[in-house]
Amino acid sequence: MTGAGQTPPPGWYPDPSGAPGMVRWWSGETWSDVMMPSGPGVSVGTVPGAPAQRPAEPAAEQPSEGPARRPGPSRAWTAAVAVVVLVAAVVGTLLAVRSGDDGPDRSASPPSSGGLPDPPSGAGPGFPPGTVRIIDEAAGISYPYLGEGWSEFDLGLQLETTETAGQYFTTQEDTPDGGIFISQCTSGPVEPQYGDAADLRSTVTTLAASVRANYYPGPNEREVLRDEARTVDGHRAHLYEFSLSWDIEGYDATGERAALLLVDVGRPAPALLYISIPNSHAELYGVINRVLDAVDVL
Repeated sequence: MTGAGQTPPPGWYPDPSGAPGMVRWWSGETWSDVMMPSGPGVSVGTVPGAPAQRPAEPAAEQPSEGPARRPGPSRAWTAAVAVVVLVAAVVGTLLAVRSGDDGPDRSASPPSSGGLPDPPSGAGPGFPPGTVRIIDEAAGISYPYLGEGWSEFDLGLQLETTETAGQYFTTQEDTPDGGIFISQCTSGPVEPQYGDAADLRSTVTTLAASVRANYYPGPNEREVLRDEARTVDGHRAHLYEFSLSWDIEGYDATGERAALLLVDVGRPAPALLYISIPNSHAELYGVINRVLDAVDVL
């Protein structure tokens, strides 16, 4: 039997805030500030002491459900048949009041987190409730919204796109150059100076060189992970994925994985999808394939 005070090992667990189909990384000490969708390739652990498949179920009963979810204080009440309706109302009220006094362990340690702290709340501009996909009309593509902790992109234009949409979260507030470091999943129509859809591979390679020069500390070393033609929703595309590494004092991350997907959407400018995740949040590398495999052309 698992002891009540045992802390789960690092891994992916059902999101303790109850977001359907989402998992959150537990480092062994704290929750990650971002989530990602569960699914194939993600091993989801079970928090010791938590009910299986019901990570978001609150421990304390709702007052209106008190009598239905627990036995009454005494069977003797059945003797008062003549006033059964009144008695039931009184018992329900008493149980609702008592539900908050059943013990501090039930209110302080809900089964969803197994006694672990609640995850931190996201910051920055949020998406409307019910958002499940980012719809980039300007670029002509859509892709998954990654959930709580990812904010709507509001950091201005990327140099590589004429307009920029998407999501991001800040991984370091104050970098040595006085800026912030982010993880992002953004998109937009490609600036004409970088190329067009006639030669997708050449254009996306040029774009990759641009983001490397503009958004990462240097000097750095690059390893190309994937350089391949693809089909996205029946349209020609090319994927260029690489990892960078650096050793520069003052940065929380010492490297990053980035993927650039260029899609011929049948417009003058191809659509660029750019995903970047620093190794300080390497548990989120799986987000890259999740997004790449779910891109649609509008």
